[in-house]
Amino acid sequence: MNPPDALPTISGHVLHVAVSTPMHSQLGDLLSYASSTPLPPGTLVRVPLGAREVLGVVWDAPSQPQPVAAPGRPVQLRAIAGVLEGIAPLDQHWRRLVAFAARYYQRALGEVALAALPPQLRDLDAGQLQRRLRRMQSAPAPENAIEKIAYSAEQARAIAEIEAHPGPFLLFGSTGSGKTEVYLHCIAQALMAEPAAQALILVPEINLTPQLEARVRARFAPALGDAALVTMHSGMTPAQRLKSWLAAHSGAARIVLGTRMAIFASFASLALIVVDEEHDASYKQQEGARYNARDLALWRGREQGAKVLLGSATPSLESWHASRPPTADDPQGGRYQRLHMPSRIGAGALPRVRIVDMGQQPRRAIFAPPLLAAITERVQRGEQCLVLLNRRGFAPVLHCHACSWKSDCPHCSAHQVFHKMDRSLRCHHCGAASRVPRACPACGNPDIAPIGRGTEQLEEHLAALLRNVIVEPQGRAARVARIDADTTRARGALEEQLAQVHAGEVDVLVGTQMIAKGHDFRRITLVAAVQPDGALFSSDFRAPERLFALLMQAAGRAGRDAGYVAAQGQPPEMWLQTWHPEHPLYAALRRHDWPAFAAQQLAERLGAGMPPFAHQALIRADAKSQEVAQAFLSAAADAARTAALPGLELVHLYPPVPLAVQRVAGVERAQMLLESASRPALQAFLAAWQALLHAERPRHRGLVRWLVDVDPQAI
Repeated sequence: MNPPDALPTISGHVLHVAVSTPMHSQLGDLLSYASSTPLPPGTLVRVPLGAREVLGVVWDAPSQPQPVAAPGRPVQLRAIAGVLEGIAPLDQHWRRLVAFAARYYQRALGEVALAALPPQLRDLDAGQLQRRLRRMQSAPAPENAIEKIAYSAEQARAIAEIEAHPGPFLLFGSTGSGKTEVYLHCIAQALMAEPAAQALILVPEINLTPQLEARVRARFAPALGDAALVTMHSGMTPAQRLKSWLAAHSGAARIVLGTRMAIFASFASLALIVVDEEHDASYKQQEGARYNARDLALWRGREQGAKVLLGSATPSLESWHASRPPTADDPQGGRYQRLHMPSRIGAGALPRVRIVDMGQQPRRAIFAPPLLAAITERVQRGEQCLVLLNRRGFAPVLHCHACSWKSDCPHCSAHQVFHKMDRSLRCHHCGAASRVPRACPACGNPDIAPIGRGTEQLEEHLAALLRNVIVEPQGRAARVARIDADTTRARGALEEQLAQVHAGEVDVLVGTQMIAKGHDFRRITLVAAVQPDGALFSSDFRAPERLFALLMQAAGRAGRDAGYVAAQGQPPEMWLQTWHPEHPLYAALRRHDWPAFAAQQLAERLGAGMPPFAHQALIRADAKSQEVAQAFLSAAADAARTAALPGLELVHLYPPVPLAVQRVAGVERAQMLLESASRPALQAFLAAWQALLHAERPRHRGLVRWLVDVDPQAI
C-alpha cells in the first residue's frame, strides 16, 4: 500500500495495479492509485513507485479490499503517470494465468506479471510505442489454402482422436514417427475452424527453434502470410521480443513458436497449445519464479478452453502416469488421453543398440576398437556419425601428480574445466575464468595434466584417429566437428554449424545433449554414447529417467531417412560404451522399450512415495557459511511446527542438507525438502509459511537469500 502521507488526496477513480515488487517487500500484491478516468483491468499503465516511474498492470479489484490509510485519516493516493495507449487490455485469461502461477509457485503477483511482459515496454515513451504499433499494420494475408499431405495410418488415427475429444493428449511417438506432422495438421485445423484462432508451439530449447520455424513457415506462410508466425525466446533482442509479443497480443500472429517464456504470451484467441519434447527439464525455469511451462500449458488450456497436445518419444513419468489407460483396478485411468505412434515414417527401422562392455576393452581406451572400426567403415562409405558426450570442455580438471593439486574453482565447490582451444580454465557454475598455469601453483611442478574427457578432447582425439580415413566417393579426408555451448556462443553460429552437417560437410559430429534431440539429420546412420554411466548412480531420483530419455533421443538421430539407409545397405546403429552392461536401464534401451522402463521406475517411485505419487517443494537458503544457511532452514521448520501451520500434519519436512555443488560464487547453499501426498496441503502450508520465513530472515546474519521451488526437477 502507498504510505498515507505520500501525496494530497486526488479525487477520481481508484485503480488496483500490479507492479514488480518482490514478495518480501510487504507492499502487498496490488498497489492503489488514483485515475481521473476509469480504466478496465488489464490496462498497461505507468505509475510512480517511490522515486521511480514503473510499468504496471491494472488488476481486478481484490475480493477483500484493504484500507489505504489508517482509520480516521483521509485516503491519499498518488495518481497514475500515464496509460500505454494503443495496446488493448490484457484479458482475464492472461490475468488468471499469472495469478495462478504466482500463487502456485509462491511468488508476488506483480513480479510474475511484469516478468511476463517484454522488457522494452518499460522503457519506451509514448511516441516510440506509437511508431512500433504503426509498424504492426500488416498486409492482407494471401488467399491460398493450407497445404494438405498424406498421413500414415498411425498419424491418421492420432489426428482423428484429437479432433474427436477435448484432451489433453499425450502423443507418445517414437523418434521419426511423424509427431511434427500431427502437430501441424492440428494447428491447420484449429486455424481453419476459426478465423481469429491462434496456436502456441512450445519447444524446450532455443537451438530447436530454427529448424521447426522453417518447417512451420513453409507450411503456413503461403496461406497466412509470413507475418502470421512469430517466435519468442530469450535469445531475441528486446525490439524483436516486443514485436512478437505485440503481434500475438493483437491477434496479428496466428502461430507463436517459443521456449518456456512463451507460455506467458498474451493471445487474442488461443485455440491450441503444443508442447514438443514435453519431458524436457528445460521447461522448468531455474531463476525467479520457478514455473514449469508444460504444467502451466495444461492449466492454461483447461482454463481457456484450448486443446493441449503434449508430445514425446520418452514422456515424463508424470505425464505417462497421468495418461494411463483405465483398468479393472483403476477404472478412471489418467487425466490425459494417450495416443501411440510406434512406427517410423517410411518403415525405417529404429537403430540396433549395441552395448560395449568397457571392462573387456584395452585399458584407457576412449573408443572401443569395435566402435572405432564401425565409425571408420561408415565414414568411408560417406555416411555420417554422431558421438554424444554430455560434458563440454577439454577435460573436467587439471591435476598435478606430484602434490595432487587440482584446478578447483576459487569461488565454488567444483572444478574449473580445462578448455584447450583458448588455454583457459573456466567454472561452468559461476563463470570464473583464468589462464592455464605454466606449472603447478602449489608445488611448481611443470608436469600438470588433464584428467577425464570433455567434447573438445573427444573431437581432437577422434580427428587424430580418423586422419587417414578417406571418404568415398569424394576421395577426401574425413572431417570431425563439434557442437556444444562453447562453439555456439556467437549469434548464428549454431545455424551455420547445423547447415554444414546437413550439407554433408561433416562426417563425424561430436556434441553434448543439445544435438541429441529434435534435429532431423538425414545422413546419420550411427550414434555412439561414450560415457553415459554417471547418471546411473546419481543422488537425483530423476537421473535414470533423464538418461534413458537422452539416449533414446540420441538413438533417434540415426537412420531417419529410410531410403538413404536402404541405399547404403547397412541398418542404423547406436553404440553404447558402459562399465555396467547388465544394468536394467540399458536392457530396456536395447529393446527401445520405454513402457517397460517407465513401469519399473513408477513401481520404484510408488514404493518410495516419490513423484508422481507425492508432491514436493524445496526451500533453498544461500548464505556466507553453510552453518548459517542450515540454521535458517532449521529455525524456519521449527517455527512452522510451533505455529502449527495449516497442512503441517500432511507435510513431511526433511532435515536441511548442502546442495550437491555446495558453494557457488563464494556463497554456500543448503536446501530442505518438503514432501506430501496432498498437493492442497503442501500449497496451504507453503502459503502460510511465507510470513514465518520473512520474519526469520533478520535473525540470521550472513543469510544472502532464500527461495521456494515448487515441483523441483533436480534434488
